[in-house]
Amino acid sequence: MKKVIKICSIILVSSMFVLSCNEDTIDMSNYQEAGQSLPFQEALQLKKDKAKYNPSEDVTFTVNAVHPNTSIRYKYLGKTLSEVPLSSTSWTWTPPSDDFKGYMVELVKNTNGDETILGTVAVDVSSDWTKFPRYGFLSKFGNVNSSQRNDILNNLKDHHINGIQYYDWHAKHHIPLPLDSSGNPESSWLDLFNREVKLETVKGYIDSGHQLNISSMFYNLLFGAWHPEDGDGFSNQWLLYNDQYRNSINKHDLGGLGAILVTDPANNAWQDYIFNKTDDVYNNLDFDGWHLDQLGDRGTIYDYNGYQVNLENSYNDFMEEVTERYPNKKHALNAVDQFGQNQILKAPVDFAYTEVWSREQYSDLAQVILENNQISENQYNTVLAAYMNYDSSEGAFNTPSVLLADAVIFAFGGAHLELGEHMLSREYFPYNNLYMEDKLKASLLEYYDFMVAYENLLRDGGEFMMPSVSSNNLKVNNWPPLYGSISLVGKKVDNKQVYHLLNFNGVSTLNWRDNSKTQTAPTIFNDVEITINSTSSVSKVWFASPDFRGGASQELEFKSTGNQIKITVPYLEYWSMIVLEN
Repeated sequence: MKKVIKICSIILVSSMFVLSCNEDTIDMSNYQEAGQSLPFQEALQLKKDKAKYNPSEDVTFTVNAVHPNTSIRYKYLGKTLSEVPLSSTSWTWTPPSDDFKGYMVELVKNTNGDETILGTVAVDVSSDWTKFPRYGFLSKFGNVNSSQRNDILNNLKDHHINGIQYYDWHAKHHIPLPLDSSGNPESSWLDLFNREVKLETVKGYIDSGHQLNISSMFYNLLFGAWHPEDGDGFSNQWLLYNDQYRNSINKHDLGGLGAILVTDPANNAWQDYIFNKTDDVYNNLDFDGWHLDQLGDRGTIYDYNGYQVNLENSYNDFMEEVTERYPNKKHALNAVDQFGQNQILKAPVDFAYTEVWSREQYSDLAQVILENNQISENQYNTVLAAYMNYDSSEGAFNTPSVLLADAVIFAFGGAHLELGEHMLSREYFPYNNLYMEDKLKASLLEYYDFMVAYENLLRDGGEFMMPSVSSNNLKVNNWPPLYGSISLVGKKVDNKQVYHLLNFNGVSTLNWRDNSKTQTAPTIFNDVEITINSTSSVSKVWFASPDFRGGASQELEFKSTGNQIKITVPYLEYWSMIVLEN
């Protein structure tokens, strides 16, 4: 049975073919019968003490019990570095001193020669968190006591979140931190939606986060004034206008609350003003950097003197200046639906950040990441603000839509801004009408472990390739995804060939946002036989999946005949990874 709605276009980006369309083509005849689900449970609740670690820094692990015949296995990309008995509920490990490496730690119970994984956790050793950014958010800064703050931060730490965006923590966009008559910060203030913000809460989050090696980025527009008043020192000469005669200020309307007045980012006087106000922030709060926001394409705009302004070029100018002013701080600028990204990623930023709006397909998520790679010449990794189940206002998040979106984003080397005090579903971060079911909570821990443990394959260079893979069990195709098929993404990283199997067999939509929460879980498969055509000699094949055994790697037997490598993939739910080593 087929339901054909629209023919989609295929675009070549960074040696990958990426599908972009707004509708779906369904071929139900390709769906296969389901296999056996093999859910994983963390029997020993293995945890580590920080979100990331600096080179030569010790890692402290804890478990809730000690099981007999259980060992701790430390791995790097499928290779065992060392293995010791589990003898205590707390211990330390010093990883190799190499910078920017991800490791997997497995608790393995041996029963008469049969191994069972009782727990896994990843470890990221990186001196700079923006090399592999894993971004979270905070959005409530009122009466949040230290115990509540620690609970939130520890949850983010367990997901390896190494940087946090402090959303709407400020008072006014042009005066983010209000000072009293003595030049000291006020103890509390109201944000633009009249919510109370307490200095103690903001400072407490920053300081406690640093103890977990989590960096803090303060949110603010790079342009914008909120209700400027006499005494603010603000000038209308810094504003942008919709006409040459200053009849209409360019503004972002917020209904009954008023409007954000848009300033010219390239105006030197505006830069001096907002940088001086930013000095007040850094002098009183130990933020690690500035998460800069914009408002997308503003149309045809003019400065105070009636000259047309190229907004995208002004972003580059502003970022050059802010980096010169604050060379030891981190900076990222949101490319709203990719607006201005060609200029942003040629400026001195620390990672790529895109808020995704009009690109609605799973293939579009991959395309944005590939575009960012291409624009930045593979210098920056990407964080996507991609809001799941956006139109839904009650109930639970749709677990299949979230996991499949994360599988695509992570497989292509990106990260997903989604975790804070709650899971994110709207661009207004405090919105918290949807909750996560237990299945999603448990799976996300494994997905974030997987992203960290194998970051050197997922996010550390390499070259995407068009794989040649076939199967007698399943329908497979090279990316982009098709209904009823396993979509393949190939990548060469040093002496390794990496094959990602992304499962679109059984899904009901190729729209990642899944506004109406109709996405269905893909069909589960066990022991899938596949054949990989490879001209390279292969010495080892291994497999790992965030959906199987906590992401623990497993060496596979293989049969090599000419240029063909035949293997059996143990499990495929949402995402499985195969690695061939030369």
